[in-house]
Amino acid sequence: MTTTAPHPPHHRENDFATQHHVYEPHLVGLPPMGPYLREAWRRRGFASELARTKLRAQHFNTFFGQLWLILNPLLLCGVYYILVDILRGGRHQQGFFAHLMAGLFAYYFVSGSAREGTKAVVGGGRLILNTAFPRVLLPVASVIIAFKRFVPTMLIYVPVHIASGLPVSPVLLWLIPLTGLLIVLATGLAMIVAAVQVYFRDLKAFMPYLLRVWLYISPVLYFPSEMPKQYLWLLDVNPLGQLLSSWGYVLSDGVAPAWGSLAVASAWAFGFFIVGGLFFISREREFAVRL
Repeated sequence: MTTTAPHPPHHRENDFATQHHVYEPHLVGLPPMGPYLREAWRRRGFASELARTKLRAQHFNTFFGQLWLILNPLLLCGVYYILVDILRGGRHQQGFFAHLMAGLFAYYFVSGSAREGTKAVVGGGRLILNTAFPRVLLPVASVIIAFKRFVPTMLIYVPVHIASGLPVSPVLLWLIPLTGLLIVLATGLAMIVAAVQVYFRDLKAFMPYLLRVWLYISPVLYFPSEMPKQYLWLLDVNPLGQLLSSWGYVLSDGVAPAWGSLAVASAWAFGFFIVGGLFFISREREFAVRL
C-alpha cells in the first residue's frame, strides 16, 4: 500500500511572488542602511497609498474638497495682500500679488509637510504596533499629502503670473530644481518633527506659532531686495531664506538664481534631509514603546 506524504504548508504570499521579504525592526541605533533604504524604496507604494487614504478622508477627491483647495489659498493671499497694502499705504512693486501668491504657496508646501509630520507617527499607532515596515514612510506620506495640495495652487498661479505681465522665459525651468529642493527640505523637516512629537507631545500646539514666525522672517510678504542691510543675514540663517529668494527672483524678475544662494539653499535642504533621516531612523525602534 502506497501512501502520499502531505504537501508542506503553502504560504499565501507565495501564490503571488517568488520571493518573500521580511522587514525586521532594528534593535539599537541605526539599522544596516543599505537593506533599510532598499526596503523603504520597495514599499514606496505604501506611502503613496497612505497619503491617498488620508486625502480621501479629508474629502480631497470631492467637488467641494477641490473647490476649498482652490479657495483657501486664494482667500489667504487676499488677506495678506490687504494687510501688506494697508501697512505700506498702497505702495508696492509691480507684480507684488503674484510674488505673494507664489511665495505663500511654496511656503505652505513646506510648512504643511511639517504640520502633517507632527501627526505622522503619533497618529499611526495601530500601523506601528501591528505592521512591520520602515517607519520613515510615515513622514514621507506627509510630504506627499502636502505636495498634492501644492500642485493645484501653482496651477492657479499661472494665469496670475501672465496677467501681472511677469516674464515668461526658459529661466522658469529653474523652478524644477528649486521645487526639488523644497521637497528635500520638506521631507527632512517632516522626519524631524515626526520623531520629536513622539517625545514632546506639546510640539503640535507650538507649531502654529513657530510656523507663523518662520513666515514673517521669510521673503514672502516682501521682496528680498526690500530687506534692510542689517537684516540680510536672516536669508542665510533661515532654511527657506535663500530658497524662497531664488524662487521669487525666477518668477518675478525672470533671473536665474545666484550660485551662492543655491549653495546655501542646497546646504539647508540636504542638511535637514540627512540629519532628519538619521535622527528619525535611529529613534524608530522606540516609537512602539512610547505611543
